[in-house]
Amino acid sequence: LQTNILTMLPRVSRISNQLMNGMIRRSTLKRSIFTNNKYRNNANLFYLSPFRSNRLFSVTTINVPNMGDSITEGTLVEWTKNIGDQCQVDDVVAVIETDKVSIDIRTDFAGVITEQLANLDDTLEVNAPLFKIDTSKTDGTPAAAAAATTTTESASSASSASSTSSTPSTPPPSPPTPSSLQPPPPPPPSATGLVDRTQNRVQMSRMRQRISQRLMEAQETTASLTTFNEIDMKNIITVRNKYKDIFADKHGIKLGFMSAFVKASCSALSDIPAVNAYIDGKDIVYNNYSDVSVAVASPNGLVVPVIRNANTLSFAQVEQEIMNYAQKAKTGTLSLEEMTGGTFTISNGGVFGSLFGTPIINPPQSAILGMHGTFERPVAINGQVEVRPIMYVALTYDHRIIDGREAVLFLKRIKECVEDPVRLLLDA
Repeated sequence: LQTNILTMLPRVSRISNQLMNGMIRRSTLKRSIFTNNKYRNNANLFYLSPFRSNRLFSVTTINVPNMGDSITEGTLVEWTKNIGDQCQVDDVVAVIETDKVSIDIRTDFAGVITEQLANLDDTLEVNAPLFKIDTSKTDGTPAAAAAATTTTESASSASSASSTSSTPSTPPPSPPTPSSLQPPPPPPPSATGLVDRTQNRVQMSRMRQRISQRLMEAQETTASLTTFNEIDMKNIITVRNKYKDIFADKHGIKLGFMSAFVKASCSALSDIPAVNAYIDGKDIVYNNYSDVSVAVASPNGLVVPVIRNANTLSFAQVEQEIMNYAQKAKTGTLSLEEMTGGTFTISNGGVFGSLFGTPIINPPQSAILGMHGTFERPVAINGQVEVRPIMYVALTYDHRIIDGREAVLFLKRIKECVEDPVRLLLDA
């Protein structure tokens, strides 16, 4: 095999020389470029030509990726890698904020960032060029940078040492006078420090702009009406206190009130189908499943991830879904698919101490349930005044599709299921 290879090498070299000579004759390149001393000694001109350069095809331009079916552009809010930084495959290089989510832009290549093709706060469309990466610089760059840093530091320390030795020592400072020992007088009070009447103007994020637009659309395109009720939380609190430790030991998650309200909402959606429907043109579309959206606060604004098929989940599965979404909302890692869809929304303002409020519908849905804080209040129980933990709840609904009777019965069903959780078990 080795003999055959040695026999074929001269033929390959001769054929490549003929190809290169033909290319030279057909181009404006001069033969003298390839006949100087650098390329002599029977070298293969094909491999020594400028057409074969490691750096010629090593720089790759990375474009803005597809960010979702309904997202066409976004705003560049952060560069996590700068020019000259070493990148590995799947490293986050930039962050683009859209009107729904913040998307991490990753690189499919390992190399060094050579150029940034956009500035912060630029609006970028899908497939727009974002940055360039040199894939030929994958090894040795960090070490070389560290060596250069070490060399610079040693040189600077040596120069400072030499300058110190050559400069005569300064005389010791004179002892302080009595007047210099006294502390300086305090600065005069500033008028602006007492009454600050300045203003700060901050540009709205794309997500906040989209939230504002959606809220205005909801107010303008729906016939919103709100009905209220109150729920005695004593029984559900008793059940929670009795089984919370067993529940946490078995499922590894805390038992909260949201799972009870989600399951009660699914039961009410099954009894009152109009609340689980929406208007599409001149048609009413009834959903035969319950995808419950849960409003979650995030650093960039309110997000509404969806618990898919909530009517088929257990209490533990619902609590697990809510916890996962809350963690993703805090870290900004919610995906577009996790916030798309939903047939009904629950907003829990009680976690912030809300007493009363009217939520706004999340189009194209037709209703939203607003939960509030639980506070002790005197109520009449069997002719006696007792202090009970009471929560006000509100249902905002689209009166075009949901009648007042249906809305009241829907909220009453939620009240019955939460006040008597056995109803959820018996479907009564």
